[in-house]
Amino acid sequence: MFSVYKKELHSFFKTPFAYIISALFLFLFTLSLNRGLADINSAKMQFTFSDVFATNFFYFSFIVPVLTMRCFPDERKFGTEVLIMTSPINVFQFVIAKFLAIVTVFFFMMVLSLIYPIITAMYGSVVIPALISVYIGFFLWGVMCIAIGMLCASFTENSIISAVLGEAAMFILTFVNYFVKSEYFDAHPKLQSFALMFAAEDKFNYFAQGIIRFSDVIFFITAIIVFVAWTIISLEARRWKKG
Repeated sequence: MFSVYKKELHSFFKTPFAYIISALFLFLFTLSLNRGLADINSAKMQFTFSDVFATNFFYFSFIVPVLTMRCFPDERKFGTEVLIMTSPINVFQFVIAKFLAIVTVFFFMMVLSLIYPIITAMYGSVVIPALISVYIGFFLWGVMCIAIGMLCASFTENSIISAVLGEAAMFILTFVNYFVKSEYFDAHPKLQSFALMFAAEDKFNYFAQGIIRFSDVIFFITAIIVFVAWTIISLEARRWKKG
């Protein structure tokens, strides 16, 4: 499993791909940060980065499919999927290795973003507990998005289609709380309550406010496990279908 993990990291960091994605993430982060600073009237900066991450909550949902779109289609394109599937590692290890590699890239991006609160703390003050909370929430949200993106990538042999499926899934997931406020859902309160259970943005907003609720942590962890499990099932079904 480690060999697949190492191979995936090599494919990210030995090419410009990971650095371009990280640069794009930091660029969007900078734009959000500048907007947050522009709204501060006090001579001394003091904020929690909640608005910055809330804005990037939307942007990042469109970056994730770019990270995940090649994880399985490229293996099929270059004919390496069959070799990996017949190697000593099983499908579970294969998926987990790829998943951890992409999460590592995401973690690398999160670490780079720490430069902003460090600079802010040098010239003002940062509410550390709230900052930690929003970082935890954003990380959990990002890992869940990665799990969804990998599931979408497992359905196709084309990386572009994989990205489109991922974007569609992220769009639905990001805006589900707005969809359920329509007249149709208002007329069906039980269905509305059920749909709101999957409103990830509402749960992230608690983290952004410095509130870590056990139920929200469980939601993200459960969703990650479920989507990774579905990815494993999808690849197992594909392997059995091909004999």
